[in-house]
Amino acid sequence: MVLFTTPFFKPKNNCMARKFSKISPQWWDYTTLEDELIQEAATLNEKDLRQLSRPGFEVVFYDTLEEFYLAEALEYVSAWKEATPDNPVGICGPIGPTEQLPLVAQLVNELDLDLSSAHFWGMDEWIGKDGKAVSMEHPLSFERADRELCFDHFKHPIPEENLHFPTEDLESFASSWEGVRCKVMQGGQGDVKHWAFNDPLKREGAYLHEPPSPGEYRELGTRIVELHPITLSQNARTSGGGNLSLVPDRAVTVGPVETWKAERVSIWQAGVHDNPLGQRLTALMISKGLADSAVPMSLLADHPDVKFSYFRGGLGACSVEMH
Repeated sequence: MVLFTTPFFKPKNNCMARKFSKISPQWWDYTTLEDELIQEAATLNEKDLRQLSRPGFEVVFYDTLEEFYLAEALEYVSAWKEATPDNPVGICGPIGPTEQLPLVAQLVNELDLDLSSAHFWGMDEWIGKDGKAVSMEHPLSFERADRELCFDHFKHPIPEENLHFPTEDLESFASSWEGVRCKVMQGGQGDVKHWAFNDPLKREGAYLHEPPSPGEYRELGTRIVELHPITLSQNARTSGGGNLSLVPDRAVTVGPVETWKAERVSIWQAGVHDNPLGQRLTALMISKGLADSAVPMSLLADHPDVKFSYFRGGLGACSVEMH
């Protein structure tokens, strides 16, 4: 039985063609990278990762999950404390991880923060079969998770008009970034090495031979995307008990355009989402300036302020261990 067919093409300029993905040959992803880069990433230990820090890229470790998620929650508080009527400030935050969200609510209430000039942007949301963002009745709704885990618990809520959740109305969401300073964009890292739903693109059309250049990918703003098979499988595993039928095929996501409006991009690696190799690979590529859109997270090599935070107990190892 044939599960897939490999597209036939001739390499351009008689050069060796990029490898096909081992996961889905119709897509670009990290398995199309050179073996030497993958092998180098697999050898990195914690000390090596720390030494990848450079100006514009910081690597830090936390000993406990309590410290890890508290530090993540404090980024919300620090950003919102800077917000004033003439200088509104916001944070763009993820669903995945989510453990920081109840802590954010607890801190906001305990500190009695004035949130009248604070803003929040959701990173992404699922798109249903009707072409619209799923409602909060959908079991995997990101907006519902943000509200139920965090915003519904504020004693003094952020004004509703300052909460920006992406929908199929792309222009409205994109315009919400104007006139507001984004102090930090938080995120996790998916198995496909994305932030938000900035997945690799399909291997077709103009990108049959090579993935988009970093410059081309950087031009992408808020948009509706088709999701890589890895992303579908991961979300079924982490959020849906493995039920892939729950997971929509498309989503709306912030893009690099919005990401580069954030003063800092803060990525949190607890070892729950991406695996030991992935946690090492993207840090290596960012540190060395090896931007490649088959590994979207690596494009952050060109952002002026990126921070990777690791939970030491979630780093794992790339050694072979049979189970």
